[in-house]
Amino acid sequence: MGDFVAAVDHGTTSTRFLVFDHGGRIVAGEQLEHRQILPKPGWVEHDPVEIWRNTAQVIEKVMADTGLSWRDLSALGVTNQRETTVVWNRRTGRPYCNAIVWQDTRTDVLVGAMAADDRGRLVRHRAGLPPATYFSAAKLQWILDNVPGVRRDAEAGDAVFGTLDTWLLWNLTGGVDGGVHVTDVTNASRTMLMDLETLDWDDELVRIFDIPRAMLPEIRPSAVPSGHGRATGDGPLKGPVPLTAVLGDQQAAMVGQLCLEPGEAKNTYGTGNFLLLNTGTTLVRSGNGLLTTVCYQFGDEPPVYALEGSIAVTGSAVQWLRDQIGIIRDAAEIESVAREVPDNGGVYFVPAFSGLFAPYWRPDARGAVVGLTRFSRKGHLARATLEAICHQSRDVAEAMEKDSGVELKILKVDGGVTANDLCMQIQADLLGVPVSRPVVAETTALGAAYAAGLAVGHWASAADLRDNWHEDRRWHPECSEEHRTAARDTWRRAVARTLDWVEM
Repeated sequence: MGDFVAAVDHGTTSTRFLVFDHGGRIVAGEQLEHRQILPKPGWVEHDPVEIWRNTAQVIEKVMADTGLSWRDLSALGVTNQRETTVVWNRRTGRPYCNAIVWQDTRTDVLVGAMAADDRGRLVRHRAGLPPATYFSAAKLQWILDNVPGVRRDAEAGDAVFGTLDTWLLWNLTGGVDGGVHVTDVTNASRTMLMDLETLDWDDELVRIFDIPRAMLPEIRPSAVPSGHGRATGDGPLKGPVPLTAVLGDQQAAMVGQLCLEPGEAKNTYGTGNFLLLNTGTTLVRSGNGLLTTVCYQFGDEPPVYALEGSIAVTGSAVQWLRDQIGIIRDAAEIESVAREVPDNGGVYFVPAFSGLFAPYWRPDARGAVVGLTRFSRKGHLARATLEAICHQSRDVAEAMEKDSGVELKILKVDGGVTANDLCMQIQADLLGVPVSRPVVAETTALGAAYAAGLAVGHWASAADLRDNWHEDRRWHPECSEEHRTAARDTWRRAVARTLDWVEM
């Protein structure tokens, strides 16, 4: 058995390959960004071929730079942006079109009609999800109905579907030369097609979306000792490394943060924010706008479930300030710009670029900046952007407490935005509880590596992993309850002004 475990971590804006030692420390890593393709308002696409090419490149560079061989790796885990949808030809390996990203809203009319009738109730009960543009099934139906030749080839057994984990696994294990067509329960639970109780594709849900069942990958546990396949010797690892774990990115972060017991929660700050609460083997159906999802399933053990609050735009709002508005040169600069002012100057920013996700589920919403005066400066907008990230997380935390009855005592955080100390202080202030950041902030990749390593005995048990977790910094609330209440009230008024903007 090798001394290290590796993970492919494919996110909304980039792909990384990281190698971890037995202590959960990063030995080496490499990252490449991919293009954000925006052909129309509300449309967000990625090039699957570019993503696979980047994946191969970061693996090859890490292995070359470190001098490691495939024999040094005990196992490989894969984690990914979850709902993004790819359809490709199993014979040629070519995608039929760009991947439709989870942020894309082109299916708003389709899911809006579904949400209002019995189909919506069935989706909510079986899949644990509200009909929304966020999830994969409507994106897949759109491709079948709008991209020439896809439905014909799907019915002939040639066109296949996958989220990004499936696409990467298929390529890593040989592609057209025997690549495996599989997914895991966490990614399947984000499609609106899987029954949360049976952990299998549901015939009625598949029929609702008019999807040929032969397109769908086999659903497997998140981590399996026998593996999801082996990286081929012709691939970037140059050898048959066992692929023993696959998890959606937010579920992987739960494992990386060691939120493995009921009641433990974490919040990941990335392109969007994702707050998850472990509910154990109990399937908790939300009455407050949250998602019921599979947290993970290890081997033959029962599945562990979670409540999730998914927020569409948080870190990507910072990218918007950089790329579209141009008031910062890089994402890190937002902190220094926001510190130029003592407060938001009455400015509130609701970044509903893709509608509002949890707990509102309002695809008719669009982004708004309110409270502007001649006094307003770029520092106020920068600070309002950071506050928007934190207000949206507080919205989800409140819904989570109502659903679960569990009062949040501390929030574990991870993801790129957690490097922003001001943002984390604002988060503690708005939540009214401490916020804790771990030493290893790359918890998504770490979680995939942990799951892969557990499957092959690289780590004997979850208890071994807890010795690896160390806190880097903790923020405590500093504002008064009066200030917090006033800020929350104004935030709700700002949210109300974004609604009913798009006719559904």
